[in-house]
Amino acid sequence: MKRRGVPPALLDAFLVLVALIDTWANVGFDRGAPLGCALLASFALVLRRHLPLTTFLLTLPTALVTDAVFATLVALYTLSSLNRHRVLLGICALTYAVIDFLPWPWSNLRATELAGTRNVVHILYSVASAAAPVFLGQLVQARRELSLRLSEITEARENERLLTAQSVLAKERAQLAREMHDVVSHQVSLIAVQAGALQVGSGDPETKSAAATIRRLSVQTLDELRHMVSVLRASGSRPTELTPQPSLADLQRLVDGSGIEAELKTDLPGDLPPATQRAVYRTVQEALTNVRKHAPGARAIVAIHHMNGTIGLTVTNTAPTQAPLPLPGAHHGLVGLRQRAELLGGSITSGPTSDGGYELHLELPIGTT
Repeated sequence: MKRRGVPPALLDAFLVLVALIDTWANVGFDRGAPLGCALLASFALVLRRHLPLTTFLLTLPTALVTDAVFATLVALYTLSSLNRHRVLLGICALTYAVIDFLPWPWSNLRATELAGTRNVVHILYSVASAAAPVFLGQLVQARRELSLRLSEITEARENERLLTAQSVLAKERAQLAREMHDVVSHQVSLIAVQAGALQVGSGDPETKSAAATIRRLSVQTLDELRHMVSVLRASGSRPTELTPQPSLADLQRLVDGSGIEAELKTDLPGDLPPATQRAVYRTVQEALTNVRKHAPGARAIVAIHHMNGTIGLTVTNTAPTQAPLPLPGAHHGLVGLRQRAELLGGSITSGPTSDGGYELHLELPIGTT
């Protein structure tokens, strides 16, 4: 998260203002060369972020000929916070300490003035004044680099967590693929083989037709299972080509291969958005599957029409003529269809009819993409 602080331009303007106040307090505006040096140092602070060494050199004259040293100290601090060369920083600090200690003009310097407790204190003060901004700048630089390293470590840990989660997911997908291949595919293959044997060996036409339907659906299920196993085994390592998604052109084949007596009535155009076509297809598919499972012997009518920008799909079946078989199910089919319809701006209603049958109705906007 990016920290909010004072804008750099505003901070630089404030430092220039303080340097000008320092110039007014220690130099005044009635002196020639010293005033020029102080003003040069003050306005040079606007360059401190981009040219820190040049800024420091431009502020040295005011430290030499005046007592207005605020700009020089700021420039030395900025140089220290942006530079890693310890030797250069030491030379700059020593240069400032010497300039601050020696009087100007240097011709007034006397050897006897370098001795005494007062001058020792002055020397210590000059060295401390030069060292303080250097140490503070180095501290700020270390803190900035530490924050950067912490951000990198946090990002690396987050990437490691994501990689771990992906690895766990890949193992689970591989295990699921093995289970589907070894158990489900094997059992569906046996169903297909037994249905083929029944189709060949039976003399009853209805039995032959039912066996053919079972065999065809088993083969289709095997194809879909094989594709699902290949997708799961990919485990995100490479893009996996998806099977072609169903469209309205596949509806008649779906109804004909449903294994029940069903009739399709539709006047939908073929240029509907792909998401809408898939929703219609999956709804018809789930409705016919439910009829086959829960209403054996029933007849179904699939009626689809569009009016005023809305698709209306109704799947109605008659009352069953046989007792339903106890087949396993997760009871998530209608829930999934309802969620799909709601995502596309539509709705699904369902319920029993007065003659003992069942009706499912879908309304979906045509303009959905």
